[in-house]
Amino acid sequence: MDCQDVRAKGQSQVTPCELAIAIAIVIVIAFFSSSITPHLHHYHHRTTTVVFMNHHRCHHRYGGGLLVLCVALFLPLLASSTHASSSSSILSESNASKLRHSRLFKNALQHQASNEQLSDLWSPLSNQGWKPYVEPTSASSSLPESTGYIQVFLDGGLNQQRMGICDAVAVAKILNATLMIPYLEVNPVWQDTSSFTEIFDVDHFVNILKDDISIIRELPDEYAWSTREYYASAIRSTRIKNAPLHASANWYLENVSPVLESYGIAAISPFSHRLAFDNMPIEIQRLRCKVNFEALVFVPHIRSLGEALVSRLRYPIVESIDAIGTKYLRQVIDTKDGHGAGKFVSLHLRFDKDMAAHSACDFGGGKAEKLALAKYRQAIWQGRVMNSRFTDEELRNQGRCPLTPEEIGLLLAALGFDNSTRLYLASHKVYGGEARIAALRQLFPYMEDKKSLASSAERAKIKGKASLSAAVDYYVSMHSDIFISASPGNMHNAMVGHRTYLNLKTIRPNMALLGQLFMNKSMSWSDFQEAVLEGQRNRLGEIHERKPKQSIYTYPVPDCVCQQR
Repeated sequence: MDCQDVRAKGQSQVTPCELAIAIAIVIVIAFFSSSITPHLHHYHHRTTTVVFMNHHRCHHRYGGGLLVLCVALFLPLLASSTHASSSSSILSESNASKLRHSRLFKNALQHQASNEQLSDLWSPLSNQGWKPYVEPTSASSSLPESTGYIQVFLDGGLNQQRMGICDAVAVAKILNATLMIPYLEVNPVWQDTSSFTEIFDVDHFVNILKDDISIIRELPDEYAWSTREYYASAIRSTRIKNAPLHASANWYLENVSPVLESYGIAAISPFSHRLAFDNMPIEIQRLRCKVNFEALVFVPHIRSLGEALVSRLRYPIVESIDAIGTKYLRQVIDTKDGHGAGKFVSLHLRFDKDMAAHSACDFGGGKAEKLALAKYRQAIWQGRVMNSRFTDEELRNQGRCPLTPEEIGLLLAALGFDNSTRLYLASHKVYGGEARIAALRQLFPYMEDKKSLASSAERAKIKGKASLSAAVDYYVSMHSDIFISASPGNMHNAMVGHRTYLNLKTIRPNMALLGQLFMNKSMSWSDFQEAVLEGQRNRLGEIHERKPKQSIYTYPVPDCVCQQR
């Protein structure tokens, strides 16, 4: 193939073929120039600009000139190629860093919270009259004879799978069946192959639930054939694939029990959101709570890393230089007048490409960003995204657009948090990179994440593992003084539920109100702050009882708790 064949019509960039030829020319001339005259001079490098192997430089009256000439010809080619490959990313970075609410942002930078505001913000929630339900102690009784084995295959991310695990235990109890440790599917976005036993402490899980259901780690040899690959290859009689969303307990008794009776095993897939929240026996509801809040504990290395991050957030250590120039380490626990000392906010910034694309909202990145997200929607969901039917204004009025880092920063500032606040950034990859986070970091310079708090060696076990990374974020967020999420989603729902169960302060953004406020480009800072404070009233951790069809994992009151007397 000729180099011209790979150049598109009208394209001015250098092709890979042309680059290869240019590099080859440089190498040949460099070799030729060094072999004409064997005069080698030792050269001691006084700068660090260029380093040659063995500290030698080859000089020749002709060869050196040829080499310089060739490099001079080659560099423009390289530069044009580099520019071509990076121009789109530079465009997206510049768009991502452009402020969308510059007027509000300027005022937020100058904002300083009063001592009274800070004191109210950091104060823990008062007793709200509920406490976690604790089973009465009783002598351990043997479980009735099992009706067979239940397998479930769970898709989604860590928090969706967590809810599926709770439902799997409940279904096993309903059917009086033995539960095989749930199989976690590989998420097509995160591509994490972590298994249940790599994320959760399986011994703790089995022990906590030993009086409720039977749980096994491996199937008996006679059922060893029942694998994911087995069900993926053909239609199988033992697979239940028609479980409706939010199925009742009776549905499982009528449709799964016969399969257990006939074959001794039933595999349910798909299983996410396949058990109803309403009209369930109270013992089943309490069992789901027990699994979620007691049985599911992360493996030791996740807890250990999480504890280290929490400690470093509460008592940060910085390197300082004293009067005589000696370096030393000192703890920093001081904040403004002591308010918030040793405290931090965990911010779940769900603003990855997956979320941005699925929301179908406009984030100010221009035509290039809109096109990129549209292509991504087509590739992942074949364009079938419900939000894409609506305009950006309609989506924001309905509260369907995730808050950008800039917007969540403005919300926090309006609530009273200032630049002395320590933030823990609980998130995966942020769409737009550091440029997208720049505004948030400017508002809150004491913002940390796993990379800034822990060494690469400490993070080695979670590297490239999205679920393990999310587990660390979950742990740190559960130990934060305040939690807030930039958008509704499984992490938000899981945190709201778990922190409600323990009566911990959690900020639930009023997404519909914020969407409308951010569309008003003429609003003053004082009006914005007043509207935010009014709109967030009773959304700072106050308990909300579960309504029909709402998730028990987001609203654990009253099913998982009891009233204090």
